[in-house]
Amino acid sequence: MSIIVGLGNIGSEYDNTRHNIGFDIVDSIAETLSITFGPGGGPFVVAEGRYKGRKVVLAKPTTFMNRSGTAVKKLLAKYNTDKKDCLVVYDDLNLAVGTNRMKARGSAGGHNGIKDIIERLGSDDFPRLRFGIGDDFKRGRQVDFVLSPFDEDEIDEVKKAIKHAHDAALSFATVGIERTMNYFN
Repeated sequence: MSIIVGLGNIGSEYDNTRHNIGFDIVDSIAETLSITFGPGGGPFVVAEGRYKGRKVVLAKPTTFMNRSGTAVKKLLAKYNTDKKDCLVVYDDLNLAVGTNRMKARGSAGGHNGIKDIIERLGSDDFPRLRFGIGDDFKRGRQVDFVLSPFDEDEIDEVKKAIKHAHDAALSFATVGIERTMNYFN
């Protein structure tokens, strides 16, 4: 079984923002699997389904981004799953818009949601899929940038990259991190 967690912020005011790309990607997977999100018995909503004979749990924390660790830790306990079987999908300022990078482990890279997950799990040894949102903002305007929608001229590229991230996440669920990184990075 694999858990795929998309990071984002709850609330309609955050819909379609750069910071919520993790939510957008797991929503895309849920649509493909014809499953819907519902209460998960913790600070998250979940959608459970099967892909190529394997159980897949999609999750979206209902905490704010900077408190994602609580949700991930409780998800792993609820499903009795090892952190290495939990892929975290999130936005990354350090990558160009639409660039995807899968990693087996690593630092938070300045992302507060990932920092909180590392702190709560006591380890940085969990897979993640970084989705580039660019860094075209003025000094001191990072928060405004990540909470803004993609620019009109970025939309086509973002849609293609969401499909790529969607496929990479499902590959992770079936063939694991190493083979997926070799193919999708």
